[in-house]
Order: sequence, then structure tokens, then C-alpha cells
Amino acid sequence: MPASPHVPHDCNRRNMALEAWGVFDTICYEPTSLPSRPHPVILQCNEHLCRVVASDTTSSSPSSALRSKLSCLQDLHECVEKLLLLPQTQQAILFDRSLRLLDACTATKDAVIHTKECTRELQSNMRRRRGGDNGFEREVRKYLMSRKVVKKAVQKALKGMESKRADKNHENLAMVSTLREIEAATLNVFESLLSYITGSKLRSKSSSWSLVSKLFLPKRVACDNEDTERSELEMVNSALYSIVSERTSKSDDMVTVENVRNLLEKLEPNVQDLEEGLELLSGA
Repeated sequence: MPASPHVPHDCNRRNMALEAWGVFDTICYEPTSLPSRPHPVILQCNEHLCRVVASDTTSSSPSSALRSKLSCLQDLHECVEKLLLLPQTQQAILFDRSLRLLDACTATKDAVIHTKECTRELQSNMRRRRGGDNGFEREVRKYLMSRKVVKKAVQKALKGMESKRADKNHENLAMVSTLREIEAATLNVFESLLSYITGSKLRSKSSSWSLVSKLFLPKRVACDNEDTERSELEMVNSALYSIVSERTSKSDDMVTVENVRNLLEKLEPNVQDLEEGLELLSGA
């Protein structure tokens, strides 16, 4: 199958690496005069996996990068649907891994929805500004407290994802080997999304994801991606903390409040897009 023009050449390197590991031994064509080749569906999954990783290098902001990742991830999991239909698939193993990813997707979607609701409520309160400065400060503190609740839930979800990665299955099947890498890529996208939602730096050194990245990306690109710019939520949180810290003058507060308004206006459609992307992915 010829490689798609949009797929990085590193995909070929990855396929060669997988063949060297022997992961294609059990699912392949078996013509008498030709060498064994991996199943076309596995190759398609590899190509979509390449796109998920390469999406890190093509976006200008954290939110657009995440939207791109979710879109590529949806294509990848539609290909996984085909993989599950192959007669060689071991249903018990694959069903278990699918449930794990569904749990991670649900936790991520819940965090995104909660964030959307909190930001909309804050935005509405900022428009009304009822209760004077004291009332507004109470609303800001309420929002920041809700962010702590989300952060705690996110940390629990991330811990669960790490335990899933630590659960090694040594079955020497091409299906399981391919799905293990798809699982690593999917969990990395969810981790990035959850880090974005908490307004913290995106995690750059997940062990299983770094393995996938090394197979796909040139070293220079991989290093450049570690210098992630601040997310919109991180900037909102920083501005709100400056309002309640009582270290700024009223004139500075007015500038900060206006800045927060502008940030929230930009943030709302981004969070909405992420929620819709997760809805599509969970239904894939």
C-alpha cells in the first residue's frame, strides 16, 4: 500500500522497526513466493498513528494543537474499528483495552464539560458585576476553587492512566502490539487535554509516549515541541490570582479584569470545540 503524501516518512521507519520486533509475525499474507507483509489494516493504523504524533508540529497554539490531535485520534480509532473486525483479533484482550480507553475518554470529557460550565458562569458574572468589588472577588474565588476540584479529579485520572500503562501484556500478537501503541498515543492526547484543562504545563516526558515520539519525529522537532507556550486557561488562572492576591491597585485590577474578559471570550469556543471533538471520539 503506498504511503499517503500527508504521512511523515518516519512511518516507514516505524513499520521497519515493528517488523524487526516481530510483531507482524502472526497476522500477514502468506503467499508461497513472496515475503510476509503486515495486514493492510495494521498499516493504515500505523499511518493514522503517525498523524497523531505529527499533529504536535503543525499547530500554532495549545488549543488548536489539541483540536488537531482529537481529529487525528478520531480517524485512528475509526481504523481500530476495522482492526477489531479481523478474524485474528483476540476479542477478550481488545475489549478490555477498549474499556480502559473509554474510561479515560469519559474522565477527560467530564473535565472539559465542567471547565466549560465554570468559565461560562464566570464570564456571565463578569458581565453583570453584581455586588461590587467584594461580590466579584467572591465569584473569582469560587471559580478558582472549582479549578482546584477539577485539578484534583484530573490528577486522579492521570494516575489511573499511568497504572494502565504499567500493566504490561507480553502477548506476542501483531494486533496487541499495534493496539498497545495506539493506547499509548490516545492516553497521551488525553493527558495533554487534562493538563490544558488544569491550566498547567503540558507533560512532555511520558515514558510510553516518548518511545512513540522517537519512532516518528526527528530529534530537532521533538526538542522544539517541549517549549510549549502558555495555554489560555493558564493565563486566565494567573490573571485571576492577581486579582484576589490584594497586591494590585484598583486601576491595575480594571486592566486585569478586562484582560480576563478578552481571554474568556477566546477560551469559550476553544473549550466547546474540544468537547465536541471528545463527543465524536467517544462515539467512534
